[in-house]
Amino acid sequence: MKHLDEYRDGDITRRLLAEIAATVTRPWHIMEVCGGQTHSILKSGLDQLLPPEVELIHGPGCPVCVTPLELIDKAVKIAAMPDVIFTSYGDMLRVPGSDKDLFSVKAAGGDVRMVYSPLDALKMAQANPDKEVVFFAVGFETTAPANAMSVYQAKALGVNNYSVLVSHVTVPPVISALLESKDVRVDGFLAPGHVNAVMGYWEYEILAAKYGAPMVVTGFEPVDLAKGILMTVKQLEEGRGEVENAYSRTVTRVGNVPGQKIINEVFQLCDRKWRGIGMIPMSGYCLREAFQAYDAERRFPEVQTITTEESALCISGLILQGLKKPHECPAFGKECTPQSPLGATMVSSEGACAAYYRYGRFQAALTEEQRS
Repeated sequence: MKHLDEYRDGDITRRLLAEIAATVTRPWHIMEVCGGQTHSILKSGLDQLLPPEVELIHGPGCPVCVTPLELIDKAVKIAAMPDVIFTSYGDMLRVPGSDKDLFSVKAAGGDVRMVYSPLDALKMAQANPDKEVVFFAVGFETTAPANAMSVYQAKALGVNNYSVLVSHVTVPPVISALLESKDVRVDGFLAPGHVNAVMGYWEYEILAAKYGAPMVVTGFEPVDLAKGILMTVKQLEEGRGEVENAYSRTVTRVGNVPGQKIINEVFQLCDRKWRGIGMIPMSGYCLREAFQAYDAERRFPEVQTITTEESALCISGLILQGLKKPHECPAFGKECTPQSPLGATMVSSEGACAAYYRYGRFQAALTEEQRS
């Protein structure tokens, strides 16, 4: 555990926090893009240990959370069909659709299975040639190589009863959308280490040059995060807007080239709708023409016309854009809890609402009467 514990070292973290406090001279708003970073920040209490001039804003980097409600409804409809085995990562099973979630379909007799890899779903298709096996391909660039490989292998092996319901999104376009929004206040970014491990960070150099905003590639442990925040604050105080790498043990500028190659062979960029944010041009992945026979939306045309309105009570869209904190939602910890979630941000292991609830920040949402 040595190489993990050293990045959780309390003394090193405190020294970095002290350097941040000694460096900052004015208020700055820094967005951690990744939901995994949000959970680590709240678990370690970093958000409460930073000087008051530094405010962390939670970004849209939770793939489950930004999956559109209509995609959940499409998944639910497909999963309820006869002769379908619907497979997904565990987080997606509890995300509420308009009327029900995938667990409800399973409880009603649907063949819904949790898998740890799309290649497991492909094996199910090989073992069940009389069934249609569908994998819910959700995620950022991090999970795209494995999802692409499952489709590539299905075609190479001639497995024709396998398809993917694609809801892939990419990070650079949403950063651009946030920086161009008149409502969002972000001065700098902690870039998502897992995504950068696959894609590198050369794309972020283009964004930093265009918008003049610091972007520091950051890991997920307290030392990583404190170091990333310090590097971002130093750039802001010095008037710089560059890309720096605080996660060099994992991330290189060029990233995982073989992973990028399989993504580009199977997927192409397309417009993609983000839950709570809306349509962002060329912000997602869709299957290329050569692989569109494996597109579940084409294979099940009855789901193509499904459109859905978001719950008026849930403000997850504002949370994903960094415009609100979870405890500012009127439903937080009341109508919306992990046991009865209104939105995906309370369900996902990377959701900001789930993090606030799990690590006690829900106390901020209680009224004085409730506290007494």
